Amino acid sequence: MKQLRIAGMVAALSALAFVGVQAAPASADDGDQVVSRGVKIPTFYNPPSTLPAANGALVRTEPLKLGLSLPGLDGRQLPGTATRLMYKSTDTHGQPVAVTAAYIEPAARWTGGGARPLVVLAPGTMGQGDQCAASLALENPLTLGLSDGITVSVGYENLAAYRLLSRGIAVTVTDYAGLGATDRVHTYVNRLDEAHAVLDAVRATRALPNTSVTTASPVGLYGYSQGGGATGAAAELQPTYAPEIKLAGAYVGAPPADLARTLPGIDGSALAAAAGWTVNGLAHTYPELRPLIDTYTNDKGRAALADISTTCVGDGIFGYPFAKTKDWTKQGISLSEVVAREPVIKAAVDAQRIGRLKPATPVRVATGVADDTVPHGQARQLAVDWCKKGADVTYHPIYLPNLGDKVVLTNHFLPLIEDQVSALDWIEDRLQGRWTVSNCWRVPVMP
Repeated sequence: MKQLRIAGMVAALSALAFVGVQAAPASADDGDQVVSRGVKIPTFYNPPSTLPAANGALVRTEPLKLGLSLPGLDGRQLPGTATRLMYKSTDTHGQPVAVTAAYIEPAARWTGGGARPLVVLAPGTMGQGDQCAASLALENPLTLGLSDGITVSVGYENLAAYRLLSRGIAVTVTDYAGLGATDRVHTYVNRLDEAHAVLDAVRATRALPNTSVTTASPVGLYGYSQGGGATGAAAELQPTYAPEIKLAGAYVGAPPADLARTLPGIDGSALAAAAGWTVNGLAHTYPELRPLIDTYTNDKGRAALADISTTCVGDGIFGYPFAKTKDWTKQGISLSEVVAREPVIKAAVDAQRIGRLKPATPVRVATGVADDTVPHGQARQLAVDWCKKGADVTYHPIYLPNLGDKVVLTNHFLPLIEDQVSALDWIEDRLQGRWTVSNCWRVPVMP
């Protein structure tokens, strides 16, 4: 009965995930405080000048007050106790990078037997401004900045985190490189940066004192959209980058596995701002691309890229709905056409391709068949690619009607909600050591 009460109360919190507006927290020391579109970023997010040598090593931690919580009947806060952390990771070029995250110790007991499991939640698209970080969204589920450019950040990933916590599963939510941490641009949909951040989050969580997570804790990965790309990349890089971490399973929802095929879906969609985040991230990772980008972008394009670099998903949708990237170029051609024309840019985009390595853990690839923003076909191809390599793949097409071309909130976001409970059930089964049977034999004939 106690578990039922906890689950019910946390479910109630989840239902309130979009309620409650709070001002972004101000740090006690405002000396070096960064302000992004009117939102003060706590100085905790300013990385030090030097970082530890080991990947996943903790840089600093502090208590994190969850924006949505309730007192439990046993005196503990529901859904749990949170800690903000910064840890060291490695970027695409092998250079050290600070990544921030949040760990939540569940109030609910783990009843599955063995050590309490851990799931690293890789957030879907949050934006590119530091105020968009998922760890900040746990503290402030809805953040509004009303000066220096309006910004709206919504903690929609809190729902998945709270549902995991209600099952007694510990959760670490990573912010990725440059999202939250104030020293660099967020390298949006960068395969290596995101995979490293996810895997190093496991190492950092294990290093946290006074938690119930141990090296014996089963580890799962959960991600949808940008997060699905991150968990997919992490699953296939784990054998070489983090061989000491044994993954129980990875949920890879609607992954942008092939950016060359994803960019046309983003272009002209309600989330066209994501094209700008992609360009900004590529330019940060590969500075040699900047002169080429400058030769193509016109004044409108340069202004859009600069503005988009500090936006969250909310203001991206409000500010650039259905924008076409051809309007941002001097030649009147789309971003996809620019990629096709320039071998150096094409190579940088191709380097983000997921599916060329075999995951050592079971993976569940789910994608909405009507998704035209992160197109269904390229996500399904990821499952095909992994199946060809002999991976343990569960491919799950989500059948929902087409509710409007390029309308992100229907064809892309609704599959996230529809599939979430099934995805979490699948993850929990893997954490409990239950067998899964690959359905690769069905993938080639599925639509």
